[in-house]
Amino acid sequence: MDKKEIAAILDEMGTLLELKGENPFRSRAYHNAAQVIGTLNDDLDKLITEKKLTSVKGIGSGLSEIIIDLYTKKKSKHYEELHASIPQGVLEMLRIQGLGSKKVKVLFEKLNIRSLSELKTACNEHRLLKVEGFGEKTEANILKGLEHLEHSSDKYLYPKAKEAADRIVSSLKNLKQVKQCEVAGSFRRRKEVIGDIDILISAAEKDRKTIFKTFLSHPDVANTIAAGETKSSVILKSGIHCDLRVVEEKEFPFALNYFTGSKEHNVEMRSLARTFGWSLNEYSFSIITDTKTKIQKPPVCKSEADIYGALGLEFVPPELRENTGEIDAAKKKKIPKLIEEKDLRGTFHCHTTNSDGVNSLEEMVSAAKQLGWEYLGIADHSQAAAYAGGLKPDRARAQIKAIAKLNEQMEGFRIFAGTECDILPDGSMDYDDSMLSQFDYVVASIHSKFKMTEAEATQRIIKALKNKYVTILGHPTGRLLLEREGYPVNLNEIISVAGDLGKCIEINAHPLRLDLDWRYVKYAKEKGVIIAINPDAHRIEGLRDVQYGVGIARKGWLEAKDVLNTNSTEAVDKYFKEV
Repeated sequence: MDKKEIAAILDEMGTLLELKGENPFRSRAYHNAAQVIGTLNDDLDKLITEKKLTSVKGIGSGLSEIIIDLYTKKKSKHYEELHASIPQGVLEMLRIQGLGSKKVKVLFEKLNIRSLSELKTACNEHRLLKVEGFGEKTEANILKGLEHLEHSSDKYLYPKAKEAADRIVSSLKNLKQVKQCEVAGSFRRRKEVIGDIDILISAAEKDRKTIFKTFLSHPDVANTIAAGETKSSVILKSGIHCDLRVVEEKEFPFALNYFTGSKEHNVEMRSLARTFGWSLNEYSFSIITDTKTKIQKPPVCKSEADIYGALGLEFVPPELRENTGEIDAAKKKKIPKLIEEKDLRGTFHCHTTNSDGVNSLEEMVSAAKQLGWEYLGIADHSQAAAYAGGLKPDRARAQIKAIAKLNEQMEGFRIFAGTECDILPDGSMDYDDSMLSQFDYVVASIHSKFKMTEAEATQRIIKALKNKYVTILGHPTGRLLLEREGYPVNLNEIISVAGDLGKCIEINAHPLRLDLDWRYVKYAKEKGVIIAINPDAHRIEGLRDVQYGVGIARKGWLEAKDVLNTNSTEAVDKYFKEV
């Protein structure tokens, strides 16, 4: 196991100990160890080989034994025994927003609730009201959380799907029998969450057996659902459903287009094909035989671009295929040249060890340089975020000075001194204007009091945007994909105000957020709102999350000119001073 997987198990063990009512110091030790291992810069293999793991602060002999077992054997008897002592359904209850280990423990012990279905029944029968600390509002929130879980139970974050798909595709592309191999479906369209993985291959019929054998025997495959001559389906160890289809080479462009979707886009394509007298399906164009007029024979299509061209359309990138106007734009040859990751020259929403980041300012800068960027914006938390090590004004001023000193020592690279300043419940900012004026830019974000009405939350954000020192609105809805819904806000109104004020809105590229949602990104572009693609990076690896933000920007029809961090250092500096 890698450090990330080990950290996740240690953290889970800490939670399991809480559910069992163990000594809180013991459970906290596991949570702390998870944090240590997850952020460990040293080579874990070397630490284990040289028997130096216990030299790491927070890792005693007992934890060391568990970590070594997980790293070398991919299992631990201590974890397995602890996991088996708690019903699986009880663990699933922890996934409900707002239902922590203490409340789950009470439900398990007082009401003997052992599954999500039992919990739903208990809420509907109002049995939770008999337990101290649980009221009608709590029951309603739990039911809402259960509904959210039901809708997202078979969904996965894009990076998890990508990691799984990349390993399968890599093994298949190594086969000499494979001519073309692509992942289709919502994955190719860069949706924020993925339902399953659809892999498409072109190969000769005689080679299909070898291809499917390789697929079905892949080490990531947990169960085989179906094994056919043209399609096989499996469940991967990650839990993701994965389909593999093998078609003839001449069918590949049509199959790729069809299985990429979306369904609504495909309907529009088929409808347009009928105006030419053709039928379009997943394998080919064909002439509609029941027409009395002479129909021109459809052209040979060797690529998706040929299919669109045959219908008089400009090629539509997969990200745009959501039936949001792309067919009309393609008819008019007005498909935008979408932004690419290589267009980015830096980013702005990043944290360091000064607040809740894992890496130092110098380490973040070094990593940004290695990515070939020209600048990096540091936006550590403001003082209200005490839980995240938020900076009091004196510490913020010290950081600004440290950044200025580093800038004097560097050529060809600029650090922008910013802050992620909390928007307080009344819409005022966590720092006063005299402090805000000292930063190069200000990211304004909500981190508290989520339970407001739509009107209250909207006005809260609008008031913040009207502050002359606020530059960028951070993660506009505060959502966490597959975990919690965002606070209710009127995004159209907020976007309109941002456009009028010349303020920037970020696409928070952290895979759990991807907020601003792509469905509103297009509207923001129409309103002339400039967008920043920010990773909300808390460690150097997090800087690479901008790739997921680029995917959302592309789905929102953004070109390089629409994004703040495609500009030069000088242009960014000018924008910060003028906004």
